[in-house]
Amino acid sequence: MLFSENFKIALRALRANKMRSILTILGIVIGVATVVALLSIGKGATSSITDEIESGGSNLLNVSPGRAQSGFPGAGQSQQASYLYYSDYQLLERGLPDNISAMVAVFQSSYLIKFGDESFNANVSGVMEDHQEVRSFTVADGRFITDGDNKSDARVAVLGQQIADDLFGSLSPVGKIISINGVKFEVIGVLEAKGSSMASPDDSIFIPLETGYNKLFGETATRDGKKIVNNILISVTTTEAMDTVSAQVEFMVRRSHELKTTDQLDFNVLSQSDTLDTLSAVTNTLTIFLGAIAGISLLVGGIGIMNIMLVSVTERTKEIGLRKAVGATKNQILTQFLIETMTLSLLGGILGILLGVGIALVFTLTGLIPSVITADSILLAFTFALAIGVFFGLYPAFRAANLHPMVALRYE
Repeated sequence: MLFSENFKIALRALRANKMRSILTILGIVIGVATVVALLSIGKGATSSITDEIESGGSNLLNVSPGRAQSGFPGAGQSQQASYLYYSDYQLLERGLPDNISAMVAVFQSSYLIKFGDESFNANVSGVMEDHQEVRSFTVADGRFITDGDNKSDARVAVLGQQIADDLFGSLSPVGKIISINGVKFEVIGVLEAKGSSMASPDDSIFIPLETGYNKLFGETATRDGKKIVNNILISVTTTEAMDTVSAQVEFMVRRSHELKTTDQLDFNVLSQSDTLDTLSAVTNTLTIFLGAIAGISLLVGGIGIMNIMLVSVTERTKEIGLRKAVGATKNQILTQFLIETMTLSLLGGILGILLGVGIALVFTLTGLIPSVITADSILLAFTFALAIGVFFGLYPAFRAANLHPMVALRYE
């Protein structure tokens, strides 16, 4: 019997029980849609995180204080405090080679911000002139902090876009006076909005670092009589030089902190690639985990197909016996039932792909997560659905093919 004839018989058998066929296909549709949607959303999340990290600066090294903690918190082992000093920045500034395009120190803390009747706590960062270059900030109105502002202890501030909106609404903030922890600062600029991203400047206020040390930060910015910083950001000229510069930074800061080669580091040197690798591993693991959950729904759909095909074999036992009596072979019966199973899987796969793409597009349009729909995820979901359908259809097909003609004809 030709494949086309078997296909027509399969469609006729499915149409004879439309509701049952639709409910059977539904399991495959949900499984395929879930796989396509989750894989697309997972890839979109990974792409979004990558873009956010790369938008924070080009070839960036981030030196921060921190010592790894052994054991579990509260189990009698506490993390020893560690600090990064302004003198560490000065040492690196003097000693690092020419393949550094910019380097800045940052100290940040949270303070009460006031203007008129508006007041709230916000992150305030003491920064240097090159901070704008290192972090790839764009000033939408006014100007950024300059070296002259730092040298003169100028009480000036640059606002993130969200801070500006919260304090001033539709008014232009430039030239206005705000209060930061009771200290008056003149707003000289507003940054262009970056949106909700990692370390977004939208919710921050930037002031000259020296002004912060002398007029705002107080004892919170000193340890053992020395100024401390939260980060030292280093912009490297080329990607190829990142590892070399990172090793040099580690060596110099280790020596500055009087650490032996066997001592545990009390600081961290992270590059964009380190951060990307870590976050990509997390998002990829999460995507695989969600894909596995979606695969379970496909398995459930496959079980549904096997169940419905077993019912179909039972209902059509006499038909099978009649066909065998007039010369139909086992292979022909087997092929017919497998085609019926594959038809269910094929229809469910196509509908599931359309539904999954639709769900991914809805997520993109709502702005929650920009999904990335790829041919790989569609092909994977469709192939898996077809394989599930065939696998779970084999047993009913073999059962139908192995029926004895005389037994089948006498079946009531």
